Amino acid sequence: MTARAGEPFALPRAVAEAEQLLAAPVPPAGPTVAQGDPATGEWTATEGAGFRIVPLWEGDPLTGVYAPEWNDAEEAAESHLAALAHELDRRWGPHTTVRLHVPLRRWLSGGSPGEPLFQALFSVDLYGDLTVWGPIGAAGPGGSGDRWFAVTVGHSDGDAPLVLAALVSEGALTEPDDAGW
Repeated sequence: MTARAGEPFALPRAVAEAEQLLAAPVPPAGPTVAQGDPATGEWTATEGAGFRIVPLWEGDPLTGVYAPEWNDAEEAAESHLAALAHELDRRWGPHTTVRLHVPLRRWLSGGSPGEPLFQALFSVDLYGDLTVWGPIGAAGPGGSGDRWFAVTVGHSDGDAPLVLAALVSEGALTEPDDAGW
């Protein structure tokens, strides 16, 4: 669960937070650290060497929810992702997709998913493919310092809510090589 529980999705807020995240500093080095709300402990951000991940929206818990309500919840999350991607495409140009199946299979088989960024995503149950823009300037197009930005939807298990999250990275966000997988 995240600190965004109970907040309705608002596209203008999500876009503003995406732009703030793109412009905000990220740690140049150090360990990956998840942060929580001081009062509730709910996840608020994860940062590591050259990246930061934050939740933008959290759906309702899916405890006791079955089709068609389950499908409605998934469609709502995907709709929020699509609306945000459409607006960011308009601002930053077309996105690409980075599939996470290779690092996820490595991680599920007991190995390392590779980059610390992938480990950080998986540790907060973000297993969905990344919708990626980049490189773009830290302050948006024309800004200084190239960065990569992505959004994704994920959830941990059948009862957990779906979460829409964003990340910024100073390194390229590219699909890992699937050689051997």
